[in-house]
Amino acid sequence: MPAAWQRSGCNRKSYCSDADIAGCDDSPRGSPVALLLVTLLVITLVSLPFLSHAANRLVGGQPLMLWQVSKAMALLLPLALLVITSWPKPTRGTLLISLLASELLLAGMIGLSGNQASLLASQGSPLARTSFASGMWCASGITLLLITDTIRQLTRHKLWQLLLNLQVWIIPLLLLFGGMLDQLSLLKEYDNRQSVFDAALSRHLALLGGTLLPALIIALPLGIALYRRSHWQSAVFSALNVIQTVPSVALFGLLIAPLAGLAKHYSWLGDWGVSGIGMAPALIALVLYALLPLVRSVVVGLQQVPQDVRETARGMGMGTLQQLIAVDVPLALPVWLAGLRVVVVQTLGMAVVAALIGAGDLVRLFFRGC
Repeated sequence: MPAAWQRSGCNRKSYCSDADIAGCDDSPRGSPVALLLVTLLVITLVSLPFLSHAANRLVGGQPLMLWQVSKAMALLLPLALLVITSWPKPTRGTLLISLLASELLLAGMIGLSGNQASLLASQGSPLARTSFASGMWCASGITLLLITDTIRQLTRHKLWQLLLNLQVWIIPLLLLFGGMLDQLSLLKEYDNRQSVFDAALSRHLALLGGTLLPALIIALPLGIALYRRSHWQSAVFSALNVIQTVPSVALFGLLIAPLAGLAKHYSWLGDWGVSGIGMAPALIALVLYALLPLVRSVVVGLQQVPQDVRETARGMGMGTLQQLIAVDVPLALPVWLAGLRVVVVQTLGMAVVAALIGAGDLVRLFFRGC
């Protein structure tokens, strides 16, 4: 044990295990990260506009500072607790108080925004819009960072960290589903056109699901076949790379004429919804774009399975199919899920362009600003 630890009587191992707090600091002051975040939080709330109020959704809004918002004094208590607890050396008690104060501050800012929006809506025109301004967005982001840092210091167990991060959203969700935020800008638009938004969201999710399901059905057996026959990989990956390099707008355009011709000559295809525009060309293009990352992740995942594990499985009498299900799939699954995550993000981005050919109603609403 270093001499400095002996002089101060700080046993790093016992302190961390008993308090379950990462690190053992002899400094009497608090975490520099917490001090910095609290300082930025105070500066943000004081200097930046908290809300923006406009006569309608087409004109620019007038900024509202925090002290101009009704009942803004309610934020002083959690903000004062954050300032007080960020200065001394962190202990379990101060960290719990800091976490509670951060959650109350976040919920308070959201609740005050909804209350002010309702107040302004009742006093002015029904076309008026109240929305978050830069101060609210920045303060919320800083508060979430402060919550994350506090939870990280409070416990090192991943499950507890996940649960503590999830419970932060209990009060904001209660405010949302309780109708206290209905007069805020985007939620007010949703309240006015709920059926349109719901239909557009359902169609957008159908576009995502209609892409992932056939892409997985094609990519999994193709990836397994390429792993077992490595001499095929060069040709197949070259073809998939060529598809990936084609611009999405060009690929959508190339599919219009063939699909329109097929629908004209085979009427049953038209009855199934196949045409030159709409969901059919969008789904075909998105599936083609999804194949490269999915197939590559399948091949790479199988390549990373240790050979000695496979030999052990064969020694236990497992057949090829048993080995694939019991050994290869569980060990390669993390790599496969990483590839699936890339495809989900890519598909959501491509769906924006699909709106140009009549697919993706949700994106069309965003384009119109509705």
